[in-house]
Amino acid sequence: MTTKDARAPELARLAALVADETRAVCLLALLDGRAWTAGELARHAGVAASTLSGHLGRLIAGGLLAEERQGRHRYVRLADPQVAQLLEDLAAQVAPNAAARPRTLRESNAGSAMARGRTCYDHLAGRLGITLTDALTERGLLSQDAGFALTEAGLRWFDSVGIGLERKGRRPLARGCLDWTERRSHLAGVAGAALCRHALDAGWCVRIGSERAVKVTPSGERVLGELLGISAGALR
Repeated sequence: MTTKDARAPELARLAALVADETRAVCLLALLDGRAWTAGELARHAGVAASTLSGHLGRLIAGGLLAEERQGRHRYVRLADPQVAQLLEDLAAQVAPNAAARPRTLRESNAGSAMARGRTCYDHLAGRLGITLTDALTERGLLSQDAGFALTEAGLRWFDSVGIGLERKGRRPLARGCLDWTERRSHLAGVAGAALCRHALDAGWCVRIGSERAVKVTPSGERVLGELLGISAGALR
């Protein structure tokens, strides 16, 4: 007699949570790393607030979302980086089958901006993320020989730039995250999150539009050229 894998019920429960288009739209939107109000998500998903409330309840109970309340407002965000990693990995697997042509110029422009540079929960992705990852690797600051790992030189580089690396908790210092537009891995983990946060706080990058898209500023082009030898053209 075959023994049933004890993980099967939990996997089935998780799959059922994601296997709804409205819930999937909300989860993908929350990959921008920010907290959204229920009303914002309802408008984004194109459903009534009452309909969305039921979906959010299931996602919160299922451990995929965390809820915060401030006065009359209800905010939700992804529960933790592990949930974001799961969603991005799933999105990377289905991306080739979802490559429908954009219906409008606005959709085309938004898609191009996302492909150039975006946040993937709390780290940088798209061509920008890959360019930074390649530059770190070429300079011996990041090793990809057996998974992603910062080298000793890499640890010193982050410290010299003033990018603190929080090493508490179980989150890996560096890991590869499969980029769904580039089909290669970019830097994630504690180092990827710290680099993204610093880039936004220091004005190297700015968010554009209402999606996850980001672009490098002129000052960012200059600094990244000085720090990592990246040409301005590679960042645009």
